[in-house]
Amino acid sequence: MPLNSAKIITALGAIVGDKHLATADADKEKYLTDWRGVYRGEAIAVVKPATTDEVSRILKLAEAENIAIIPQGGNTGLCGGATPDTGARNVILSTENLNKIREIDRESQTITAEAGCVLDTIKTAVETHGLFFPLNLGARGSCQIGGNLATNAGGLNVVRYGNARALTLGIEAVLMGGATLPLLSKLKKDNMGYDLKHFFIGAEGTLGVITAATLQLFPKPLNLATAFVGLRDIDAGIALLQNCQRASNQSVTAFELIPKTIIDAVTEFYPDTPQFIANLPRFCALIEMTSTAENDALENALAQTLADAMAEGLISDATIASNASQRQALWQMRERVPEAEIKAGKAYKSDIALPLKHIAKFYDEAVAMAQAISPEARIFGFGHLGDNNLHFNLSEPRNSTTDFTRFYPEFDAMLMRLMEKYHGTMSAEHGIGQKKRSMLAESKAEAVPVMRAIKTALDPKNLMNPHKII
Repeated sequence: MPLNSAKIITALGAIVGDKHLATADADKEKYLTDWRGVYRGEAIAVVKPATTDEVSRILKLAEAENIAIIPQGGNTGLCGGATPDTGARNVILSTENLNKIREIDRESQTITAEAGCVLDTIKTAVETHGLFFPLNLGARGSCQIGGNLATNAGGLNVVRYGNARALTLGIEAVLMGGATLPLLSKLKKDNMGYDLKHFFIGAEGTLGVITAATLQLFPKPLNLATAFVGLRDIDAGIALLQNCQRASNQSVTAFELIPKTIIDAVTEFYPDTPQFIANLPRFCALIEMTSTAENDALENALAQTLADAMAEGLISDATIASNASQRQALWQMRERVPEAEIKAGKAYKSDIALPLKHIAKFYDEAVAMAQAISPEARIFGFGHLGDNNLHFNLSEPRNSTTDFTRFYPEFDAMLMRLMEKYHGTMSAEHGIGQKKRSMLAESKAEAVPVMRAIKTALDPKNLMNPHKII
């Protein structure tokens, strides 16, 4: 069917109103490119529905006119999953106006929020009720909960609370053609057939548009114990993690592996960053335990665990935050890591996970292989050690005169080999998008036909975010 852009634009305007429709190049530009500037596509228009009914009407129109719909939240993804391709029939569906908090239920400890709600807005809203939503990402001030669910986001607190999938009790989603699935639920137990919400969480908008979700909340932590330590090595960090879990009754909320190379980059670009311990070793860790009890001896438990670790030779030094400002300073250093990477120049970013027992061997082997490809590459490997997730990132050499991106295919192949060797995955929390389609096809060859069958059943014309994942 020949494309009639004017007809499509008129029909979209009739659904959402012209002020919620972007068609001029200047107005569309920020939606056409991912935030890192790696991926760029084209679209007839950007449509911004404010209700589930409007989403339904848009998807009904899309199916009738064979228009591809690219759902987009805060556009903070790292794999090009929310960026259109260069096809002529694309329409970006931005969820930014789907931003209402429908309900906070203190009794069931849940929040029902629309897909366009910014993560930080949700976190702040529930705190006024003495509750806590644990999903915590560096982009929390701009990422939207619909995108968090679409990529099954992880972040800093997965070790205790799980990823986005574990925090979701129900969703509302719209299928291509306009059918709405009212799957919002506050129930922790509901075995009435297939649990369909899990098809959409992590599907990156390829099966439908998530328009709202009911999320599990928790009592707000009243006690926090936070420390920064110098590790003997990665294996010592794993042993310390296990000791901290035992000493705190499984209350470790975060356990972040931060190599010296990363800390050096942070202090290079942010000279006001405090030096928390002297003589930084090759690896450090940022540890946090939390409790909802009024008078919990959590800080004492952490201090004793670190004293024992010092005696065992697991750590070389440690600083325990004694007040809120010191804790904030420790976390500010960690949160500056992505910003320091950007300032350092072009960077190859990865999002891997592998069994804890293999991480130390993987790390050393990956460093050697990366430096064989690009001898001067800076190793910025850090991550959420508590849940097996590493971001083994590589930054271009200082004063580089060559295009660092030319090494990216070799880095991909290197990590793919190591993930096969150490039984890991190339995608732990960032999704597949455009970047990792071939990796998925190679590493899960037996599962891809099943994924494709689900995709075909729900979206037979392949109009929902095409050319993503599979």
